Amino acid sequence: MHEPGAYRDRFPILAETTYLISHSLGPMPRAARDRLAEYADTWASRGVRAWAEGWWEMPLTVGDQIARLIGAPPGSTVMHQNVTIAEAIVLSCFRFEGPRRRIVYEEANFPSVRYLYQAQADRGAEIIVCPDDASIVDAIDERTLLVPISHVLFRTAEIQDVEAIVRRAHEAGAYVVLDAYQSVGTVPLDVAALGVDFALGGSVKWLCGGPGAAWLYVRPDLAERLEPTLVGWQAHARPFAFEPELEYADGAGRFLTGTPNVPALYAATAGYDLVEEVGVEAIRAHSLHQTELLAGLLERSGFDVMSPRDPQRRGGTLVVHTPEFGAVHKELGEREIICDTRPGVGLRLGPHFFTTDDELAFTVDQITEIVETGAYEAHLGAATRF
Repeated sequence: MHEPGAYRDRFPILAETTYLISHSLGPMPRAARDRLAEYADTWASRGVRAWAEGWWEMPLTVGDQIARLIGAPPGSTVMHQNVTIAEAIVLSCFRFEGPRRRIVYEEANFPSVRYLYQAQADRGAEIIVCPDDASIVDAIDERTLLVPISHVLFRTAEIQDVEAIVRRAHEAGAYVVLDAYQSVGTVPLDVAALGVDFALGGSVKWLCGGPGAAWLYVRPDLAERLEPTLVGWQAHARPFAFEPELEYADGAGRFLTGTPNVPALYAATAGYDLVEEVGVEAIRAHSLHQTELLAGLLERSGFDVMSPRDPQRRGGTLVVHTPEFGAVHKELGEREIICDTRPGVGLRLGPHFFTTDDELAFTVDQITEIVETGAYEAHLGAATRF
């Protein structure tokens, strides 16, 4: 049985705060400091030799750890700086010419992803924006090339019907690009079983890996035949031969670019290790219990829960609407309860495997008191930056 208390001392910030924001930035594991010190010591003592002693291969070796968390085979997942870069590399494999030039996606996709795909209109792409996951299925046809979707929507934590979208896309000859940033580490994912063509995400959120370490999975058969044009020397079959012409590396390695972000990869593995240790299935069970508990407490206090009440459609975040939620958020922060807000929906509360039930009851008590006493009024007009 998973016991949250067994992991609380692994995260320094938990001693000072009620931390309910792993959907935005997971807390730093204590071990991340040690990993960064290891990086610094290696650089200091080994210098340039460190490249041959593990640094150069880290986008693949760290990618293999992610692969274990997403049901992917070894060698199919590589590391990048952020999801936008990973999406851009996928896009670079395709030309928007001829009748198959449509990109079909959901309005609720994360803005950075939307911006990138919107920009492809100048390359000839036809952009089709759908209101929900069911309408994506209806919109896919023989003119569709790419279907970039979210596993879990960032605003409401609604889990999308990925299976139906993948099935329809493949019937029509289109490719699915699955953004799993808001799921991996709290909602189980098996990319091989789903048959998705590409999947990507990052380490900032539920994986507690910090910024600068995103990942890209490419279905192995596609990795052998697609040719990205956003490419660099790590993607060459023989990078240290310094050959003048490009020859792609085998497999997912051809989806690499330039020199890797080594310190971020050192830091990120501390979070991955903890997620592997606890186990995603155990994390999911704890999450379902806590989001249900939290929803019940909030509803009994008179607040509207904006996340799905069906647990099979609910990710790790619980979104609640309160009066003037931006101001309520600000007051919660001053009371060392760390959460965030998103426009049009409300407060986002994200318990993780280290969160206790008592913390959730305390948080709801504080929200209720802030609203009932009008304590939030001191912060009217407050805006959330992160």
